Amino acid sequence: MRADAQRNYDRLMAAARTAFAELGADAPLDDIAKRAGVGNATLYRHFPTRQALLEAVFRDHIDGLCRRAEELISAPSPGAALQKWLEMVIAQGSTERGLAASLLAALDEEDSSCRVAVFAAAQGLMTRAQEAGAVRTGVSVEQMFKLVNAIALVTETEPDPARRATALLDLIFDGLASRPHNMSAAKP
Repeated sequence: MRADAQRNYDRLMAAARTAFAELGADAPLDDIAKRAGVGNATLYRHFPTRQALLEAVFRDHIDGLCRRAEELISAPSPGAALQKWLEMVIAQGSTERGLAASLLAALDEEDSSCRVAVFAAAQGLMTRAQEAGAVRTGVSVEQMFKLVNAIALVTETEPDPARRATALLDLIFDGLASRPHNMSAAKP
């Protein structure tokens, strides 16, 4: 990349980080270009879509989550490993404004590099937890991420988001736990 193009890219990344932290994932792209001191065409040349910009801004966070999943994949308690990793996903999603929204948007984009990386990391942990009986079979990674992202979104403005998120994640894990029979089929 040419030196001037690299400078523009770096300024756009810095401006986007600031804008997403202040305004969330819906920060106006025009505002980001203006903050970076570049035109809209420059922004779109580097980042053709909002999702591309969000993924670039949060790439380090996504990579960190994937590395942590690799570390947890051989943990002695697969259910606890999955829950610990999901706590990290929620913590980053509720402290890094826009990350949860970016992951949620990526759920609908099959070819999103964010989705591919995070889903692969989650699938390994989920499969181990299901095989160990800690999470019921039939629960998909996509379903799990929708629940986890919902927690991140609703707790990001809480005074103590980590504590609130952990309590909600505990409730979800109670619901995800394997059951000997289908509770909804039981007669009252």
